[in-house]
Amino acid sequence: MSQTLQLIECPRDAMQGIHDFIPTEKKVAYINTLLKCGFHTLDCGSFVSPKAIPQMQDTATVLDRLDMSATKLSVIVANVRGAQDACLHPRVDLLGFPFSVSETFQQRNTNASRKEALDRVKETKELCTKHGKGLIVYLSMAFGNPYGDEWSAATVAEWAARLAEAGADVLMPSDTIGSSDPENIRAVFSALQGLTGIVTIGAHLHTTPDTWQPKLQAAWDSGVRRFDSAIKGFGGCPMAKDELTGNMPTERVLEFLSGSEVESGIDARRFSESMLLAGATFPL
Repeated sequence: MSQTLQLIECPRDAMQGIHDFIPTEKKVAYINTLLKCGFHTLDCGSFVSPKAIPQMQDTATVLDRLDMSATKLSVIVANVRGAQDACLHPRVDLLGFPFSVSETFQQRNTNASRKEALDRVKETKELCTKHGKGLIVYLSMAFGNPYGDEWSAATVAEWAARLAEAGADVLMPSDTIGSSDPENIRAVFSALQGLTGIVTIGAHLHTTPDTWQPKLQAAWDSGVRRFDSAIKGFGGCPMAKDELTGNMPTERVLEFLSGSEVESGIDARRFSESMLLAGATFPL
């Protein structure tokens, strides 16, 4: 697992499921406040079809207007065309690809089979290498799925090994529908121990207000030190159509680290400003 603490804020994941279009200037203002907080990475946009994710149609424009910062910027891509566009943007540091352990969800999310998606990962890696970008692969449905597709920690580990071989720099097992619990979180990350030192492994957990702490504790105890989260738990996965779960709240992650006497590296004052602006950015 990653031994250096890496906190990733996910405004893209928070925004993408909101029906009403958030004006570009609001997105820019919000993300610029986050760039001052000290996060390792911001997951800040998508190079996908506007028909699939209308909210992210202005990603390139948003990136053009962002302040310079030591924080890395990542974007989501789902096919080679999107990867090409993302690689040509100078502000993009990392490309994120959604690969599903569930065959049903892979088709639903990217209109491709897992085999086709694996080929896309390989092609995306070639582009990343050519343009000096990093590659994150999100292992969607890593903790179970609602479709009856085969799932086990061993299955997750099998696909993770294939994705590492395909060139992923970071693997993020993702709790797409909030189906994880401490037991299967420990099982999944235990199964991935063999990839430690080959790729960075993190956690993208979705949660309800009363389940965040045991999930976070289980991942931490499993050696995970890279965490995706979003202020106030905004967001989730619009393709999964589950309104009961949201992202792991960033403020809860910081609360957990403080309680564990771990230095987060996040500027508390700047983060408070971002929290306030989040309320004005996201329509409730």
